[in-house]
Amino acid sequence: MDGTRWLTEREQQVWRRFVGVLTWVPTELEAQLQRDADLTHFGYWVLAMLSERPGRAVRMSDLAAMVDSSQSRLSHVVGKLERQGWVRRERATEDGRGNVAVLTDVGLDKLRASAPGHVAAVRALVFDVLTPAQLEALDGICDAILTKVRATH
Repeated sequence: MDGTRWLTEREQQVWRRFVGVLTWVPTELEAQLQRDADLTHFGYWVLAMLSERPGRAVRMSDLAAMVDSSQSRLSHVVGKLERQGWVRRERATEDGRGNVAVLTDVGLDKLRASAPGHVAAVRALVFDVLTPAQLEALDGICDAILTKVRATH
């Protein structure tokens, strides 16, 4: 025996459903945002995180952590958002080291125009199908998994 602790039949069944959720929900959200807003889901997420920060600005390294991304991937996406006029990069003023991403007025308008369709898709795909107890259970499940994953990074 190789010492591998294999999944039980029930665990395998749940794992396959979970993989289905991980595959289909992001695919559907990506398609909705591309179709309705000409925006990627990750781009939307970046705009949303910036919109919630004081001055609609955050240091790129902090933004990468907020959106669970590598700095390289974030830099690439912010570059695309900059070309659209939705975000701009500025040198950090407090120490002059690193860059700050800033959500522009045009970017905020883009986010506000995109949000209703995105929220409707999220609600239809996830929240409308859950009972209050399932919502609480899902929150706990996500917290446990994210705590473990983030601890390894």
